[in-house]
Amino acid sequence: LVRMKFLQLLSRKAGKLELLFQIPFCQKQFPYMCLATATCLYSKKKKVNSYEQVDQEKYKNLVYSVTSYKTSAQTPETILEEDNLLYGPPNKHRPSDKAATKSPKNWVPLINPNRRIPLLNSDSNLPMKISLQKSKMPSVTRILQQTIPPQQAFYLERWKQKMILELGKDGFAEYTKNLFLQGELFHAALESIFLSEEMAAKEQREDVAISGYLSSVQHVLKDISEVKALESAVQHETLQYLGLVDCVAKYRGQLCVIDWKTSEKPKPSLKNTFDNPLQVAAYIGAINHDANYDFQVSCGLIVVAYKNGSPAHPHFMDPDLCLQYWNKWLLRLEEYMDRN
Repeated sequence: LVRMKFLQLLSRKAGKLELLFQIPFCQKQFPYMCLATATCLYSKKKKVNSYEQVDQEKYKNLVYSVTSYKTSAQTPETILEEDNLLYGPPNKHRPSDKAATKSPKNWVPLINPNRRIPLLNSDSNLPMKISLQKSKMPSVTRILQQTIPPQQAFYLERWKQKMILELGKDGFAEYTKNLFLQGELFHAALESIFLSEEMAAKEQREDVAISGYLSSVQHVLKDISEVKALESAVQHETLQYLGLVDCVAKYRGQLCVIDWKTSEKPKPSLKNTFDNPLQVAAYIGAINHDANYDFQVSCGLIVVAYKNGSPAHPHFMDPDLCLQYWNKWLLRLEEYMDRN
């Protein structure tokens, strides 16, 4: 019966035969196309998570610095390191050449050309120790504090706020008080050592608060000789500022202004000491222009002692380096005078 119907269709018009083959084909074609489209949609690759491609080993220090800062007291140095990890160097632009070569308006030489050095030193072997008198002159410390660069002030303020958050206001006040007290005891102990007050020095070495600092500087003390001044006031008679010098002595044969610093964190390079080189340069200039002193100094030394007793870092400043910081100091002094 089916064959008969098929033959009947073949005997009719050609158009009917064409329709016979087109309709079944089209009916099968449409589902085929839908199946192909569906296959394309469901076979699409899963989106790759970009975090899976991050080098975990490379950034482990960054993760550690972010998650562990509350477990230990932070300092301006550690905050700077943390920000470098997070954001890169704080200042990526270089200052203009004009700013880099800025010169003081009122330039005064570091070495006093008018001072005559006596052929023989005074008979006394005791170091000079001039008391600091009340004066309207600003101190070196005050000038540096009031002209601190904005970036450095930012890091110091952040450190202060984090410490207050961790210790509370009273706890932070107690912390800073103890730091100053340790610094005073450390300087007093060094003075006793240089004055050969053995009994006093022995008692101070037994003080737990400063024993680590004294152990830290032992290798530096071996290179120091001919102490000329200890905790002695100086003033620049021309530029009208004053200060209190920790020590003036020879370090490996070179006469230096020596500044003793205490730290809980390593400071292996001079740049880690912030404004301390400017302070030393200011003291050198003051000594050379102070009539109370019959010698001149051209070198500096910053000794950073550590509470844990690890070897101190001595940062020597030769005459050329002292002159560079002297020019920077004069600019800060001018800035202070303009503000006041």
